[in-house]
Amino acid sequence: MSPSPSPVEVAVIGGGPAGLIAAEVLGRAGLSVTVYDQMPSVGRKLLMAGRGGLNLTHSEEFERFAARYAGARPQLEPLIEAFSPEDLRAWCEGLGQETFVGSSGRVFPKAFKASPLLRAWLRRLEALNVRFALRHRWQGWDEDARLVFTGAAGEPVEAKPDATILALGGASWPRLGSDGTWVGLLAQRGIAIRPLRPTNMGFTLPWSEFMRRHEGEPLKRIALAFEGTTVRGEAIVTADGIEGGAVYALSARLRDAIEREGSALLHIDLRPDLSHGALLKKLETPRKGQSASTFLRKSAGLSPVGIALLREASPALPVEPEALARLIKAVPLRLTGTKSLERAISTAGGVPFTEIDEHLMLRRMPGVFVAGEMLDWEAPTGGYLLQATFATGIAAARGVLAHLQIPDAALTLEPSSATRQT
Repeated sequence: MSPSPSPVEVAVIGGGPAGLIAAEVLGRAGLSVTVYDQMPSVGRKLLMAGRGGLNLTHSEEFERFAARYAGARPQLEPLIEAFSPEDLRAWCEGLGQETFVGSSGRVFPKAFKASPLLRAWLRRLEALNVRFALRHRWQGWDEDARLVFTGAAGEPVEAKPDATILALGGASWPRLGSDGTWVGLLAQRGIAIRPLRPTNMGFTLPWSEFMRRHEGEPLKRIALAFEGTTVRGEAIVTADGIEGGAVYALSARLRDAIEREGSALLHIDLRPDLSHGALLKKLETPRKGQSASTFLRKSAGLSPVGIALLREASPALPVEPEALARLIKAVPLRLTGTKSLERAISTAGGVPFTEIDEHLMLRRMPGVFVAGEMLDWEAPTGGYLLQATFATGIAAARGVLAHLQIPDAALTLEPSSATRQT
């Protein structure tokens, strides 16, 4: 009687969403999968992202959705078509976590937080016999192409899997595990790496002492404009600059302009709900002895931080209503720098698509695949980050199966009636 063939072994390095979904696809195909992560537990950045509500994906029509990936759209679009926003919602519901579409079109689990989803997901992975090697820091490969780790007790650990998926994330929030140390390990193997840069981050500018007193205060219901693009939302004044959802939406353009020119001129409309003419009519009402702050609060509906922002841009506020209306509708802010990569929501740069094939396998290293934020792409917040992370994780796992000539056991992706009706 001939011995049973040894099970095919795959190493997934990185326990974030890309690594975990890759492990699920491989586990369903019957492979022996080990997920290595340097942290004591997996999914830490996912849990952090879900503290204010886990934004899984977005419900907008696909053409507009795909355009959010800008220069990386040609590479990411077919991967997202293969695992679409509807597929992600169906997968989530398959874990017992129903989803809903918020007023902004963003998609969330009904539990809102990430922890119930992650717990259910880990139970599923356990049922698929996926193993976890935690507190294992990856050190690269040895001369015999074995994976080398430093184990939990500092001991050397080696592995020689049949294939490897690298899903180590970018370099934002390094205390959660994604510290970018993989850059040097791949560079040693001749893999080209585009410099890691912050994206979806805040910006710095030299506030006056007066403006710094408003640190932490929100600018609500505003519109930001830069290079012909306008975004509505909110922002927050920080001690050394500005951040928030509306800022993040323009962050790539603003960052590139600062790198190119040394600064970027952003304009803030403090009353985007009012036309210039409607605002002008309000400002033409008699002041009746009111202070400038009281007049702006009562006539233009500006908040104290909004009024402070006007004074920051123009210490001597215009008296003439037309000039004052123009300033309120386009307060100039000269941004001089970006917040650090460690404080960014996500990372741009990484492994360029020219270094991988259509299955996300490194051309220079057959059998080694790359997924998630390690790849050179960026997208705004709003569900686009997680969607592409999941899609690339699945694509890498299916690439492993194709490379090893193993049939793909597809995820159960049929949306429930509740999902279709939402």
